Amino acid sequence: MDFDAPVPDNGEADTPDYRLIELLFFGYRDFIGIADAALTAYGYGRAHHRVLHFVHRNRDLTVGELLAILKISKQAAARVIKTLTDDGMIITHPGEDDRRERHLTTTTKGAQLADHLSQLQSERIRSAIADLPADSRDAVERFLMRLVEPAERLEVERLTDKA
Repeated sequence: MDFDAPVPDNGEADTPDYRLIELLFFGYRDFIGIADAALTAYGYGRAHHRVLHFVHRNRDLTVGELLAILKISKQAAARVIKTLTDDGMIITHPGEDDRRERHLTTTTKGAQLADHLSQLQSERIRSAIADLPADSRDAVERFLMRLVEPAERLEVERLTDKA
């Protein structure tokens, strides 16, 4: 790809869709910002939120599974897991079949924080789609799934298909 070539601005399909790109950026910024504000009281950041969320939603998640979900390194996860463990938000325990495997579970305290953050973000989502046509939630869900790499959609479907 020639990054020095000028970007065409002729309204054709090869022109970047700056409006949607920027709306996704700003929407994500504000959606995440709701949780960021609540996390500051704990001295946590977005990495803590992501780990806490997926550990809470997937009881006994292995560290390896968490790394695959978040696409982060073991080193990056280790610091966050240690902080959350030290703060009593999650517990780690060895696997039943393979004692070398570390499993993660939220504590009551961690579950309460994860639920609180999810409530804040759910309120933003409900507010955003409240005035849209009745089938809009399904359209938004389909759109977001199509942003996921095709090879990963089945796994994302499995991870997100929980009550």
